[in-house]
Amino acid sequence: MKKGPPTPKGFKDIMPKEARLRREYFNKLAEVLEKYGFSPLETPVVEFADTLLGKYGEEEKLIYTFEDRGGRKLALRYDLTVPLARFISNNLGLLNPSFARYQIGEVFRGENPQRGRSRQFTQFDCDILGSGSEETDAKVIACSIEGIRAIGFNKAKLAINDRENFKSLNIEQIRLIDKMYKIGKENLPQDLISFIEKTKPTQRLIKIFKILESDYKLQKGRDFFFDPTLARGLDYYTSTVFEMKLNGNPEDLSVGGGGRYDNLIGMFAKRQIPAVGFSFGIDRIIELSS
Repeated sequence: MKKGPPTPKGFKDIMPKEARLRREYFNKLAEVLEKYGFSPLETPVVEFADTLLGKYGEEEKLIYTFEDRGGRKLALRYDLTVPLARFISNNLGLLNPSFARYQIGEVFRGENPQRGRSRQFTQFDCDILGSGSEETDAKVIACSIEGIRAIGFNKAKLAINDRENFKSLNIEQIRLIDKMYKIGKENLPQDLISFIEKTKPTQRLIKIFKILESDYKLQKGRDFFFDPTLARGLDYYTSTVFEMKLNGNPEDLSVGGGGRYDNLIGMFAKRQIPAVGFSFGIDRIIELSS
């Protein structure tokens, strides 16, 4: 019988069995990333609200904001990517010419709790800043696939697309396509169904796929696949986008995602700094696989 105070909705205690499993995942993922030259980094849980606001599109409404005793507007971090952009804009000397980092941290989103979604959860991110090459995209993709294999998920596959495929559509159409597996293909307008069926990998993706197959010995269909519906909801993505599907099915809930965001750091640094990254959703991986 519970006699103590409850936790707020969407927040939970981590029991010892799960805490041990999380630590095991962290260690194995870190081992993979350090092998590829990524360095660890930590940033604060709290940022100035202005640092986070205006970066996430319609998802911005989920950010926890508050004022401190001095009247300063603060926010709990929504992800690890925008704080990274803020950090690197203050430490440009690390770009020599590029900087690869990984980070483990709690993030907070005021969304409706449900299976696979909580208001506090842990992300494990890896990013490479300073390079816009297809080789860099391929490296992050290869690390994410090797990482998910290292923690025991051999059926997982990475869905990949290029936001360039959506340049002829407006934002409402893009969001509809991105939700196709939630709402059902039959509920999309016929013109969008036709658009999806005609969409093919861009030249950038073709080059990335070739690098994955030749340099990393990954197989299209077994390790990754082209998904013309994938857009990712955050507005800062500029080109390649990808999501990890735990059982390899396009309609599966994502247990990690990322992509290229070449304009985000420039909002702080006042110069364009290309970047690409991936984030493992540790809590969702554990919940959906249990």
